[in-house]
Amino acid sequence: MENYDFCGWATRANVLCSDGRTIMKDAFKHNDGQKVPLVWNHRHNDPNEVLGHAMLENRDEGVYAYCKFNDTESGKTAKLLVQHGDVDALSIYANQLKQHMSHVLHGNIREVSLVLAGANPEAYIETVNIAHGDDSEAEEEAVIYTGDHISLYHADETPKNDKEDKPVVENTTKQGGEKTVADVYATFTEEQKVVVNALVGMALEDAKGGNTDNTEGGNKNMKHNVFDQDEYAQENVLMHSDQMAIINLAKSSNVGTLQTALGIYAEENDALKHGIDDIETLFPEYKDTNTGAPETLERDQTWVGHVMRNTHKSPISRIRTRQADARIADLRAHGYKNKGDEKTVSGNIKLISRTTDPQTIYRKDAMHRDDIIDITDFDVVNYQWTIMRHNLEEEIARAILIGDGREEGDEMKIEETHVRSIWNDDDLYTIHAEVDLEAARAELQGTNTGANFGENYIYAEAIISAALYSRENYKGSGSLEFYCTPHLLNVMLLARDLNGRRIYSSKSDLAAALNVTAIHTVEQFEGQTRTAGDGSKKKLLGIFVNLKDYRIGCTKGGEITKFDQFDIDFNQYKYLIETRISGALDRVYSAIALEEPVAAG
Repeated sequence: MENYDFCGWATRANVLCSDGRTIMKDAFKHNDGQKVPLVWNHRHNDPNEVLGHAMLENRDEGVYAYCKFNDTESGKTAKLLVQHGDVDALSIYANQLKQHMSHVLHGNIREVSLVLAGANPEAYIETVNIAHGDDSEAEEEAVIYTGDHISLYHADETPKNDKEDKPVVENTTKQGGEKTVADVYATFTEEQKVVVNALVGMALEDAKGGNTDNTEGGNKNMKHNVFDQDEYAQENVLMHSDQMAIINLAKSSNVGTLQTALGIYAEENDALKHGIDDIETLFPEYKDTNTGAPETLERDQTWVGHVMRNTHKSPISRIRTRQADARIADLRAHGYKNKGDEKTVSGNIKLISRTTDPQTIYRKDAMHRDDIIDITDFDVVNYQWTIMRHNLEEEIARAILIGDGREEGDEMKIEETHVRSIWNDDDLYTIHAEVDLEAARAELQGTNTGANFGENYIYAEAIISAALYSRENYKGSGSLEFYCTPHLLNVMLLARDLNGRRIYSSKSDLAAALNVTAIHTVEQFEGQTRTAGDGSKKKLLGIFVNLKDYRIGCTKGGEITKFDQFDIDFNQYKYLIETRISGALDRVYSAIALEEPVAAG
């Protein structure tokens, strides 16, 4: 075997490190006989810091390293430091670490480093990149320091191959003959060591919130290189006593978080306050609670899909509706009395007809190509298309029920002559029924003016009465559905009698009382008003309709279609989604709009 300048323990097995982890026996067994670089203080990014090489030997007690300096200036300087005892400790840099709980089971030694001995007198693992979870076996990188001292060879000595004759670090006592923790631990049986490791691990888990490993949101880098002996570099070290004090403070009921505890502790302790100038750097990086596309905040869109699915579709965009009004009195049949009398001709049938032309409805957007490339954690273009589709369908559904709400003359308005809203339609097609709250209150109380019915009950009864009475004139097809605001639904569901009992125990009970098959809530109904033909203002409460009586006309090519285009001059993608439709009720008296008068003011 070639001559070596010194040797020592690169790692020690079954020794509890100060962070609660233990390197298990044969964790680095596959590194036996390998040659790895010898560097200074793990500065492996600078070739001038490579001091030589180390031969590794796996033993039951750990991994032993035989080290040889090179002839570079840094190698010669390091050799003198070792010979004079100025530097007398080793550590390793290892990756591909696998661990179970606090036990390191496997790893790959990449380098051996000379480190300043006084940095940490005990075994220590400085995590560089750690896996997550109690049962994790993912890769991890770490710097592992043993705390043992190296042994020197003279230039003319050659170590023997026999393991028993190779130098072994003697570290059995401190000054004065007192045994170290390592000495006491070495006297334990394997069973005792397992118990001690488990107890220490549980204690550390309690102190750190139940996990000895870094959690998902944790900082993946240690806050300080414990091997660096520079006096100024040690200023930003949190002592163990500080850590425990901060943890205990965070557990107290009036603090609650680690960040708050660190701030309070820094204010109350000058040494810590001046020792950690940028305390925020100790906090973990922010993590998205949900990866991928951001959660989209929208109004309730359930009713939109229902409207889009249930309206009657026609392959013709220019639609015309025609009805013959046979309710004229002159259309009655006549009795014939005397022979020879002239028979009377009945009146004419009245034809009702109207036409509706289509209008293009669109949603346009743009996105810079640089942004599309830079956003890598989800498909931002597909996300944008989805939002645009939702916006377009919501606008169409709103126009069908109550109109788009824009002022007349607005160039972006969906015109009522193209998509006729049910609420604003002519009285011949939509029955506008007014809810009379005062009449309902008088009817409920009767002559007992002292009766105190709740406002919710009065409101619910007034709406139900108006809805049922207006149904007497309804001429639509099929069963009706009710569209209203969420607040109105809650008002009726919370109606109680004089004994405090709820009148309608469920939404289905209320639907039965209203004689409808379903109730749909529409946030966009909130606060909507219109001006009636006589100039009075009306507030919308709800709409009763069977959407099969509403016809949407659309020719081929006018269906919802997507377009995109790239603008070379501005490096920008432009997106367009549009449709060309017409829409109107195609039967007279086929919808009911419940309204409440708005007091003039």
